[in-house]
Amino acid sequence: MTVPIANVENEVGETIPPLTAHAVSVSLPTWSANVGYEEGQEWVLSRMKTGYPRFFIHKSIEKFAAAVVESYGLLGERALLFPSHAVATRCVGFFHNQAPELGPQQVRIVDLVPSAEKAGSDGVEGVSPKVSAVIFPGDHFKIAKAFWQHSGDGVSSRRAEYCHNLFSKGILIDSKKREETPRMCKGPKRYRTKTSIDITGHPSVTSNSSPEGPSGAAEVQEPTQFVEERFGRNLDLSLTSNAKLAIRRRIAGSLTADVGLTEALALEEDHERSRKVAGFSEDDVYLYPTGMSSIFNTHRNLMAGRGHLKSINYGFPYIDTLKILEKFGPGCLFYGFGSSEDLDDLEKRLESGETYLALFTEFPGNPLLKSPDLRRIRELADKYGFVVVIDETVGNFLNVNVLPYADVVVSSLTKVFSGDSNVMGGSAILNPKGRYYDVLKQTWEADYEDNHWAEDSVFLERNSRNFVSRIERINANAEAICDVLRTHPRVKQVNYPKYSPTRPFYDQCRTPGGGYGGLLSATFYSTADAVAFFDDLDTAKGPSLGTNFTLSSPYVILAHYTELDWAASFGVEANLVRFSVGLEDTEELVNIFRHALEAIPN
Repeated sequence: MTVPIANVENEVGETIPPLTAHAVSVSLPTWSANVGYEEGQEWVLSRMKTGYPRFFIHKSIEKFAAAVVESYGLLGERALLFPSHAVATRCVGFFHNQAPELGPQQVRIVDLVPSAEKAGSDGVEGVSPKVSAVIFPGDHFKIAKAFWQHSGDGVSSRRAEYCHNLFSKGILIDSKKREETPRMCKGPKRYRTKTSIDITGHPSVTSNSSPEGPSGAAEVQEPTQFVEERFGRNLDLSLTSNAKLAIRRRIAGSLTADVGLTEALALEEDHERSRKVAGFSEDDVYLYPTGMSSIFNTHRNLMAGRGHLKSINYGFPYIDTLKILEKFGPGCLFYGFGSSEDLDDLEKRLESGETYLALFTEFPGNPLLKSPDLRRIRELADKYGFVVVIDETVGNFLNVNVLPYADVVVSSLTKVFSGDSNVMGGSAILNPKGRYYDVLKQTWEADYEDNHWAEDSVFLERNSRNFVSRIERINANAEAICDVLRTHPRVKQVNYPKYSPTRPFYDQCRTPGGGYGGLLSATFYSTADAVAFFDDLDTAKGPSLGTNFTLSSPYVILAHYTELDWAASFGVEANLVRFSVGLEDTEELVNIFRHALEAIPN
């Protein structure tokens, strides 16, 4: 499977992919554009059509939030939108912790739910649209934005658009007002019958639908057309439920065929690629709105189930993982190098009687692509009684099997699982053979809310059907690019699991036939060299990773601009460029990288 070299949209602030309403990346095509974004320079910010959704609040969400404030707020107030009252309550709690001077009238929740008389009307039944708005003084926006970013639990742009439409029609109202309104009948009977999809997820044939053939092959429509035209805005709950089931089976490894939804759910389990842990099934897979939400809620549930203890962050992490452990609990022991010496130090602390809630680590890490020694970590966890949480986003379960070493495995489905860069999602997996499985399972079952929006689930299921076939090509392309960079004299270092000193730790988890993933990074001997190379590189350039097309970024500038010295102290250099390699023709991709290397001045 290949994709053509992208017709790269070089405009600052254009969506990636271009002209995509719910894109999860944005074009920052030059080094100066990335610096300008971080510094808040007007020439960049004024052109931003979108951004990575946890850092840049989508304009459709902002528009809905402004409408909520207009109806329920006061002058100078703002709002952020969340998918449930429980999530909004956690945001309010974070507010009171960060700004205790604010009273309940200043930071408050408005729960928007379908009005009683319209709860069964077209566009409502089966989807259960609801939004909980947290309204607060506008000059405290930074606090609300921090919760939004770190928790990953804000509403998606699709949910916002759908619910804003209902809100504007008077269908979504304050839940307190609905309680005051006498309950009416559900409306015309035609709105109360099942439409479009029966319980198996098979579409009814209408004038504007194109049902799957006997083989269940996917249609050729672009995904937006698939959802908007074939199923309309009134998504039937059975379609969503089956889409989520298919997603969970794919994450479990038991569903790997690239077929339509109906056929997929009828297939027998793929035992060859299923995760090799006895008793594991899709029942131990939980979906979340984003990858960061899966990490945030895992940490929260661990504290609920095992007590408020410090956690350990082992290895240089993605920025928000460390922030969650530091800001939303008793604190964190941070081992930024992820070295054997760090594990020696941890073992001494444990021997002396120190106790910890959990160890969080990435496999491999981002952006240095180092792999932690999971066997030793597991041995320490079993001996001293802490939970192991492994983020497998970068490695992905087709390349590595980390579940035997983990109590919980988390992942961002936004990345390579989706590939299309147009939907967010995350997952958490419980290991049924884990020491703490029973207490964790009870905690999850009592606490879990499925906040992955219906339309997002439909897109994610569709995008992930060819997940297996994509991974092999991405692995091969990444190795080819790695070879080009490693042999060039102006490249200082290439970071890739295959060539890392920690490769033995990666290989002990590598699946039969698994590769080394699609993510790599490189550093240069000077910032000038890095800038010349990056500015000439003819790929899409922006945040995120795991896209079907190659996506590059000066990662440390974007993720750690206000703490560059801190990052450098752990070997993460400011001139590092990260590459998420896609499905393009290998030779064409290699030539693009060679051309960019030639741009480095002699």
